[in-house]
Amino acid sequence: MVNVLLIGIGTTTLSALKSLVSKCSVQGVVRNVDIESDDPVVSLAQQADIPIFPDTSQQQIKSLLLKFQPDCVVVSSYNQILPPNLIELSTFINVHYSPLPHYRGRANVNWAIINDETSAAITFHKISPGLDEGNILFQQLITIGLDDTVGTIYEKLNEIQEQHLADKVVKAFHGYEGLPQNHAEASYCCTRLPEDGEINWSISTRSIDCFIRALVSPFPGSYTYFQGKKLLVWRAKPIDNPPTYVGRIPGRVIGRSKTEGFVDVLTGDGVLRILEVQLEGEEKTAAANIIKSVKSTLGLRVSDLLNRIQILETQIIKLQNNEK
Repeated sequence: MVNVLLIGIGTTTLSALKSLVSKCSVQGVVRNVDIESDDPVVSLAQQADIPIFPDTSQQQIKSLLLKFQPDCVVVSSYNQILPPNLIELSTFINVHYSPLPHYRGRANVNWAIINDETSAAITFHKISPGLDEGNILFQQLITIGLDDTVGTIYEKLNEIQEQHLADKVVKAFHGYEGLPQNHAEASYCCTRLPEDGEINWSISTRSIDCFIRALVSPFPGSYTYFQGKKLLVWRAKPIDNPPTYVGRIPGRVIGRSKTEGFVDVLTGDGVLRILEVQLEGEEKTAAANIIKSVKSTLGLRVSDLLNRIQILETQIIKLQNNEK
């Protein structure tokens, strides 16, 4: 049986572990989590009597490699590039959620939906010193539907990982080298940060819809501003055959249904129906429970910033006068 060390800090690690325990001997799981937590990876590992190592530093990984000397190290969601002096200690296989050599790098599923791609993919590849450049051991594409979110795509790719990962690890252990990538076709994705999630109401309805669907849970969500407060948008849908606005202010609310809970917002070329939102620190709710006027405009405008600056300046002057 193949001895495997699993490294995983994200949402893909559970399906990786489920697959590996079926056909491999998993010596440990490197995961930055409290061992006493209700994390499903921890629960499964404990059921299988597999130790969890919460220190995910490269120094710790090296120590584990020297201790266990695994036949293979499987990486399924890790946020660091492993250096050559580490990957030479074993055979490293990475699980990458994109159709390599396209979409190397980070946040691949998010970017695929944002870019309105027709498909997403999962790839198992050997880790080499270059970023996501190693030989491909397995790859499968899936369709991105009009209603798919980053959550539903992850679910589908996780199922494929669970079904195929262990078999491909065993195959690689027995000598399969995989197929080299065509580096001339490579494309790259940069890391996405929570502050990258602000909605630009001036772009197309379709683009905004893709943007919102790409950032839903388990990610921080897309957001706009309403009355100077950050407003997360969790669910929306384009309106078919919307009314034609020849005088258009992107972000302006043009319709609202108290009974159905939605608000309709102008985009750069159409109308987007906002269904579920959340003010920071509050619960998710129907959009109409927060946005109650068709005179509202979503987004942070210069006038909003100037008004807030003026209020702060007035407050500072009052504080200074009180100190005298």
